[in-house]
Amino acid sequence: MQRFLFFFVFLFIFQDNIAQVNSENLPLLVKNTSEKIKLDGILDEQAWQNAEKLPTFWEFFPKDSVKAKYQTEVLLTYDEKNIYIGAKMYSPGNVYITPSFRRDFRAGGNDNISFVFDTFNDKTNSFLFGMNPYGVMREALLYNGGTTNEYLNMFWDNKWNGVSKMYDGYWICELAIPLTTLRFKEGSTQWNFKAYRFDTQSNEQSTLVRIPRNQILMNLGYSMPIAFEKPLKKSGANISLIPYLSAGSTHDFENLKNLAAGNKINFGGDAKIGITSGLNLDLTVNPDFSNVEADRQVVNLTRFDVNFPEQRQFFLENSDLFTGFGSYNTNPFVPPSGTLGPGAGNQLVSPFFSRQIGISLDTATGTNVQNRILYGARISGKIDDNWRVGLLNTQTAADDFKGTPSMNYSVAALQRKVFGRSNVAFIFANKQVLGKELAQGIHAYNRVAGLEYNLASKDNRWSGKVFYHQVFSPIIVDEKFAHGFMLNYSVKKFIAKWSHDWVGKGFDAEVGFVPRKNFFHINPTIGFNHFPNGHVINRVSYGVAYDQFNQPGLGVTDRQAGPFLLLGFQNSSNFLMTINQNYTYLFNNFDALRSNKSLPSLKKGSSYTYYNFSANYVSDQRKKLAIFFQPLIGQYFDGNIVSLVGNASYRFQPYGFLSVNFSYNNLKLSTGKNQVYLVGPKLDLTFTKSIFWTTFVQYNSQFKNLNVNSRLQWRFAPVSDFFLVYTDNYNSESWMPKNRAILAKVTYWLNL
Repeated sequence: MQRFLFFFVFLFIFQDNIAQVNSENLPLLVKNTSEKIKLDGILDEQAWQNAEKLPTFWEFFPKDSVKAKYQTEVLLTYDEKNIYIGAKMYSPGNVYITPSFRRDFRAGGNDNISFVFDTFNDKTNSFLFGMNPYGVMREALLYNGGTTNEYLNMFWDNKWNGVSKMYDGYWICELAIPLTTLRFKEGSTQWNFKAYRFDTQSNEQSTLVRIPRNQILMNLGYSMPIAFEKPLKKSGANISLIPYLSAGSTHDFENLKNLAAGNKINFGGDAKIGITSGLNLDLTVNPDFSNVEADRQVVNLTRFDVNFPEQRQFFLENSDLFTGFGSYNTNPFVPPSGTLGPGAGNQLVSPFFSRQIGISLDTATGTNVQNRILYGARISGKIDDNWRVGLLNTQTAADDFKGTPSMNYSVAALQRKVFGRSNVAFIFANKQVLGKELAQGIHAYNRVAGLEYNLASKDNRWSGKVFYHQVFSPIIVDEKFAHGFMLNYSVKKFIAKWSHDWVGKGFDAEVGFVPRKNFFHINPTIGFNHFPNGHVINRVSYGVAYDQFNQPGLGVTDRQAGPFLLLGFQNSSNFLMTINQNYTYLFNNFDALRSNKSLPSLKKGSSYTYYNFSANYVSDQRKKLAIFFQPLIGQYFDGNIVSLVGNASYRFQPYGFLSVNFSYNNLKLSTGKNQVYLVGPKLDLTFTKSIFWTTFVQYNSQFKNLNVNSRLQWRFAPVSDFFLVYTDNYNSESWMPKNRAILAKVTYWLNL
């Protein structure tokens, strides 16, 4: 009863009834045109002369209180098929930075502009489109209000066109975005819109709507209304077919009886069908994800599993409807780094994790391998201004070699907007084994239901969530529940966070992500921001973070606490320092040296208190040589650790970059000593905006594995590609090959 009481208290106390940000702004009129717009970066059509200019841009960095020094002019118009954007970006010179010609670049450290359409006026979910001076394009999905970097999905792909052209002292871009690419309510007359820009020469970040520095640029709470001259109509049939044909050869040197190896020809495809302007049906038959870029390997020093982001197109659109449930363990002041050292933030619990479908872990190499999906169907999107729905069903094939039966996965999600920007959401996920024979450890079914309230106040000061999840399975065990509560308060000079999670010992959500069970977790953080006017330091943030896990019957099992100091510099680099007091109680034997049991483990029932220093440095990303590193020095269990995790990248513009991911960990304990390291050089070449070649090598001493992956991509038509992929794995002790594969694949996006 107490678990449900938390839910309803949170729901009614934090009703976000504060006045809407920028609600006093009158909508900007977007005029309809019958003129054909030629995308050439000139803006000479009469439609552009008639269009109303959007307001002048505000500076966001290095200050947030003045108009941008180098302004941006944005124009909008539309016809029955497309919405058009014309933008003129002034700059102090003509030396622009681009990471490469590759699509879907990240915004920081290069010249670009982004345009965001909130088509249902909920300031919660949006479509993002971006361009840079070289004409490189990017698109993404924003969800949960875009309040953190985790709520940006860069893996989404769709059809649209854009052109950029550079002039003396400015550059221009023109975009044509088909209405069929967007989801919106038929007959709409008003959307929310925002735009933001990075200019590397002036080191200025600017935005259409003024945003305080304690927020991030893509926060959907800061946008303005735009009104269409005529109501938007459904632009004909919205059906896309995406067939593929692939041929490949795989050789398993360690098990010659592997039936999945050999020469194979494969075919299948996807379909996207617009049921309504806001609701989409995705279908897939015999999907093949071998062209998806391989995951970056990590050295995991923690005792628990970690997860990787979903990259497969079938699962991406409206993915937050299915995977946005559960909680993360993070410090709101820590820049995202993707590292997995001691104390690193990670997802604590999720009732549904889409990468459980069709992908399993190869424990010999530490890499993910595919498990064949026969088909999939997914309906997702908006029913009206207040309701969103998601339904998913997929079927995987039996794999005798791996010993896995045929599985059916079904998920239903429903979301209702309340109080302006907040929502109440429900999820039900079912994993069902098909067939009578069950292998050891595999159960006939596993189901989980969850209810959540997600808070996002209209003034952007408050955010948070409260949830309750329950597992239903044939296993007889108590406490099949998970409950969590999180509340953030953020203003320019002060940030406070409280979160707690309670996961029962029986919460075994097999279709979700549950790295640990049977704990109560608290994670409060308090911090202060100061923005000096000096020429070197731009921001000073300091505070205290506390993170603790309790297990019933044992008491405290994990704790990390201590002060932190973040320095942000005028050149956009930043440096975070923390001093940590750690406590760990081992409820199982633990191979803390990560030796894969070749050295003795620390014993179950032992406890350790130890102190260390950690830092996080991100250099000026505008430089040709950019670095990130995260050192950790000090005590570690009953010994010591010296760790350095990071990345170094050299850009040879505009044709790509050479980078190296690295992780070095020198561990000395009473049970012995060990050096665990990972080196991952990567060469990313972009010969043109349609031909890309990526090759990387990953050596992981923890798994004694050397992985080689090389991928050539030719985008011969919009969202249509030819791939040639080569992969190889070697045992680094004997330098004998483990497995090898080469694949050719072609996909074509056809609009009907």
